[in-house]
Amino acid sequence: MKPIEAVNDFVVKFANVNGSGSASANELFAKSILRMGVPVSPRNIFPSNIQGLPTWYEVRVTEAGHLGRRGGVDLMVAMNPQTWDADLAEIEPGGYLFYDSTRPLPAAKFRADISVLGMPLTEICNGTYDDPRQRQLFKNIIYVGALAALLQIDLAVIEALIAEQYKSKPKLLAPNVHALHLGHDYASQSLPAIGLGVRQADAVGGRIFIDGNSAAALGCVYGGASVCAWYPITPSSSLAEAFQKYCQKLRVDPDTGRNRYAIVQAEDEIASIGMVVGAGWNGARAFTATSGPGISLMNEFIGLAYFAEIPVTIIDVQRGGPSTGMPTRTQQSDLLACAHASHGDTKHVLLLPEDPHECFEFAATALDLADRLQTPVFLMTDLDIGMNQRLCAPFAWDDARRYDRGKVMTAEELDAGKDFGRYKDVDGDGIPWRTLPATHPTRGSYFTRGTSRDAYARYSERGPDYVYNMQRLLQKFDTARSLVPAPILRAAPRPTPHGAIFFGSTSPAMAEAIDALQADGIALDTLRVRAYPFPDAVRDFIAAHERVFIVEQNRDGQLRSLIVDAFGIDPAKLVPVLHYDGTPITARFIAGAIGKHAGAYGVTALHAGRVA
Repeated sequence: MKPIEAVNDFVVKFANVNGSGSASANELFAKSILRMGVPVSPRNIFPSNIQGLPTWYEVRVTEAGHLGRRGGVDLMVAMNPQTWDADLAEIEPGGYLFYDSTRPLPAAKFRADISVLGMPLTEICNGTYDDPRQRQLFKNIIYVGALAALLQIDLAVIEALIAEQYKSKPKLLAPNVHALHLGHDYASQSLPAIGLGVRQADAVGGRIFIDGNSAAALGCVYGGASVCAWYPITPSSSLAEAFQKYCQKLRVDPDTGRNRYAIVQAEDEIASIGMVVGAGWNGARAFTATSGPGISLMNEFIGLAYFAEIPVTIIDVQRGGPSTGMPTRTQQSDLLACAHASHGDTKHVLLLPEDPHECFEFAATALDLADRLQTPVFLMTDLDIGMNQRLCAPFAWDDARRYDRGKVMTAEELDAGKDFGRYKDVDGDGIPWRTLPATHPTRGSYFTRGTSRDAYARYSERGPDYVYNMQRLLQKFDTARSLVPAPILRAAPRPTPHGAIFFGSTSPAMAEAIDALQADGIALDTLRVRAYPFPDAVRDFIAAHERVFIVEQNRDGQLRSLIVDAFGIDPAKLVPVLHYDGTPITARFIAGAIGKHAGAYGVTALHAGRVA
């Protein structure tokens, strides 16, 4: 088998043990390639325990700019004996295996169709360091140095990154640089050259490298959020932590030094959403960040905010479920839970960002929409977007931006005799006027209740009053269709009967899959939906095609269910392409699934590579 040869276009995967200190070293490797002007797309796959279980870090190096997972591994850095066989199986024919050769392994543990690069890492560390912890930590830096030699990564770039990392701990700089050179020197002198390499490029451009949780947190600051109440849960915890970091820089009064924000780590998810609802009722822009189990606990308060019409922003960083599920794996499996959160007839607005850039934009948009619509608004990210750094367009911060507070009646309007009915639809959009606490000493007050009432907020269990409010809420939801981000169409170069609809973190892999299908002669129009309720463009797109693939990362085809429900479409026309093993979907999976069945009718579902 001829070894793979590729420059600036390959996949490296690190197989480590959780708690071994490998994460920072692996990130150092990815950022060094980025600093050389070559786009990378790293993904951290880690267990939900504290230490001891397998963890992986996959780095896609792609000068072409593909940011989704490709599938397959060209160079496996196998540092975990527990997962050796599975890691070995992932390597592409002609690929490379780098491993710690201190302990000899029998020939049966290798593959004949790959190149093996053995380096006695443990032996080198034992001969250099006396402290067991140093041996483990510096082993990671040593293999980064070795990879730099094998892939021709500029060592000065890595040294500069190490200097930045330890600028507050200068004593650690020299030992880390020394370990880096240990690995580089050994590999340069003792390991054969390989066909993979990194060359200086200029393909990054002006893009930034950030994770979705940090981006959403900054978007909340930009959108005017001043209250965050949350309870720690993977994978959303770093969002609230980032919000606190940004607030400490951007929400402190420069004259008095007083904080202009409130962040509360509540005793549980129920308390956190209760605080956010209270803050929203009081006029503050407030949000919580959570994941699927937290959404489950918050349902009753979400229903209160929906029925009492209180602005609330909820950021759901989705993970694998149900129950505890896979806390550190990614899925898009909370759509139905959030779209209809709480009991009774409810419909909620969902925003579906594709990357950190849209996490920033949509976080600010969610806060505006919550105020404008006087309702809970969900920002639906997931672990893949939230916890993995990704290249994206830089954020635009406009100091002239004004918050959309919606229909808030002022004291002057009340004094002028303007009729105030808290739950009265005055112009047909379903959205009533509201007042904020202490707006007027005698007028504009009302009792906020979770029970039925009439248009003037007076308690009522009369059927007509209840129906009036429920229909008005439905009208308000319909109004939202014209306010949420519009879907984005990508038309094939020639007419085609096939279409595909997708959303969120599926986007990078989908973009590459479309190109692969086109290269194979399969034309495909695509539509990326960015919000629910769906604009009419979604219905029109489906009507224009004989069959439409719905690509999503959950078991039950939840986006497909929402589309069928929204437009009354024949489900047989919508073919689910479903990936839900907890890893981010790959371009190869999408292209393989759609390509295999694009000409076949009667397919009911495509589950993780299988026809169901």
